[in-house]
Amino acid sequence: MNMPIRDVNLYVKVTGQGAPLLLMHGGPGLDHTSLLPLQALADQFTLIYYDQRCNGRSNGAQVSTMTFDNLTADADALRQALGFGHWAVLGHSFGGQVALEYALRYPQSLSHLILMDTGADHWWVQHNAPEILAKRGYSSAAVQAARRFFSGRLTPDEFMPTVMKFLRAYFYKLSPLRMVWEMLFGPPVKHRPEALIFGYSQLLNGWSVMDRLSQIQTPALVLAGRSDFLFPPEHQAILAEHLPHAQLELIERAGHLPQSEQTVEVIQLLRRFLAPA
Repeated sequence: MNMPIRDVNLYVKVTGQGAPLLLMHGGPGLDHTSLLPLQALADQFTLIYYDQRCNGRSNGAQVSTMTFDNLTADADALRQALGFGHWAVLGHSFGGQVALEYALRYPQSLSHLILMDTGADHWWVQHNAPEILAKRGYSSAAVQAARRFFSGRLTPDEFMPTVMKFLRAYFYKLSPLRMVWEMLFGPPVKHRPEALIFGYSQLLNGWSVMDRLSQIQTPALVLAGRSDFLFPPEHQAILAEHLPHAQLELIERAGHLPQSEQTVEVIQLLRRFLAPA
């Protein structure tokens, strides 16, 4: 369903029972469907999936309003609209960057912070990720495509052809059969290339909160696939080290989407971290 929140209509899906867990999807320019593998948690938690402003099926705002001020204020207004005093927040990739900003701006609203395959400095994506692709043997065309993609230097029509040049890097092992199955039977993904372009060229260009991580006092779980090329293990270690109350978990045989490649292990780790003290 779409809910009027502040100046936008956010697509929101609430399911399950128990303590609330907000799920902030990756992107920018994607939607909540990448986090649907976490649905098994609904037996213990109230899961709040939503598409962030200018992403997925949410509508009603110009892409230029996709600022951290608005993204975080939207999330907290959604919390209030749903009647939760506080909640746990899980942010994946771009959603993790929004979650970090949320933790800094609305600490009173957080019980737990889960940062999955994300980072506190866009340098790791914009500059380091193409270098990792080159070291892993990707072609110069794929490396250059990644440089353009993560800098937002492309047109909406170029979105899919560009990302296809290095798509398999997102996974530890990408099966062609799985790709076909996902395309035919998986949940339809709503792409918003204009949000990706704005996000990488404007919102995230030069963004960093590395020098502010010590302010986050919320218990945090830093969780990532060991083969992630966007936020590699060395960055995950730095991120966890700078958060005062963080634990680090690296998932073997997983890339940028451990919730899809190692679903059972990820869900076990989340249950353990979110269990009442």
